[in-house]
Amino acid sequence: MSTLTDPARGTTPAPASGGAIGQSVRDSLVVARRNLIRMSRIPEMILFGVIQPVMFVVLFSYVFGGSISIPGYGTDPAAYREFLMAGIFAQTVTFATAGAGAGIADDMHKGLIDRFRSLPMARGAVLTGRTLADSVQTTVTLAVLAVVALLVGWRTHTNAGEVLAGFGLLLLLGYAFSWIGALIGLSVRTPEAATSGGLIWLFPLTFISNAFAPSANMPTFLRTIAEWNPFSATVQACRELFGNLPPGYQAPDAWPMQHPVWASLLYSVLIILVFRTLAVRKYRNAV
Repeated sequence: MSTLTDPARGTTPAPASGGAIGQSVRDSLVVARRNLIRMSRIPEMILFGVIQPVMFVVLFSYVFGGSISIPGYGTDPAAYREFLMAGIFAQTVTFATAGAGAGIADDMHKGLIDRFRSLPMARGAVLTGRTLADSVQTTVTLAVLAVVALLVGWRTHTNAGEVLAGFGLLLLLGYAFSWIGALIGLSVRTPEAATSGGLIWLFPLTFISNAFAPSANMPTFLRTIAEWNPFSATVQACRELFGNLPPGYQAPDAWPMQHPVWASLLYSVLIILVFRTLAVRKYRNAV
């Protein structure tokens, strides 16, 4: 007995179990795997991503250490290194924004995004997969950077749970900023423009903050910006969780500085909600 074969059957996707959310998760993981494989085949992407923050650690530790006064410690270089590291960690995860934007802009330029859009997959899966893959790369970079920080004298003074919570806040901030990078990558025409657009606003964001010097020494206008800066909230939260605050430290009166852990979580979640929505909408309308 012969069996008739429907030639179109192989092209019709099987119903996804778990509904739309399940399909979105699966599609996102497939895209993330594709990006991780691509990163593993271009090891210089990871290598250069590690070298830059390591240079920042060494330069800031030994060039500025002993020159910047930390309340409660004075100009002690060892104390400055402990004060500094939370800022370097946060700067590292946010600077990954430029890489995320450049990667998506490159995919757009090569027409890969158009091919993804023609497939029966969840709308936001391409961008979610890309940001997840970038988070894995950021985790590797952060782990290497933590080892370098230990070598130059950085130490934590709390329990393992609080230290891990601090690194969790850093990765959440990095993931949130990768969505900003995704929107930038979808909004420009070339990877070079995405790299420039992803960095130009990060420098004032990171330097008008409490990352490299106490905000109390800034003019009133800049101090207010620094204390309400989402970047500052995560830096302050990490210093608190790592036990790197000076003895007798008095936090500024601004709410994010008084409750930095909650402020960091709130800022990161809001950034993800806003910029993921905008990026997915831009992806749908991309031509």
